Amino acid sequence: MMMKLMMTAAAAALLLSGAASANQALAQKNACLSCHGVDKKIVGPAFKEVAKKYAGDKGAHDRLAAKVKAGGKGVWGEIPMPPNPAVKAEDVSKIVDWVLSLK
Repeated sequence: MMMKLMMTAAAAALLLSGAASANQALAQKNACLSCHGVDKKIVGPAFKEVAKKYAGDKGAHDRLAAKVKAGGKGVWGEIPMPPNPAVKAEDVSKIVDWVLSLK
């Protein structure tokens, strides 16, 4: 029983890490990582900083997804984030989910 439980937990962790790496690949494909590092600020804030700022904020996903599509300025400084209208809404949602999952 314990072995089966451990195998199930390992399989679930593998699936989650696979989804996370797929979403990170989407961020890379859409040039998000040109301006944002996972752990460090580049032009925009580090994604882990974004996750920390919005932890527990139930409306964060929708606001961040809208900001990715439309662009924005002022939350993290004066350098504007350009709009990304060509990124599919489904991909934006997956990228934002990934960013918010970072610890």
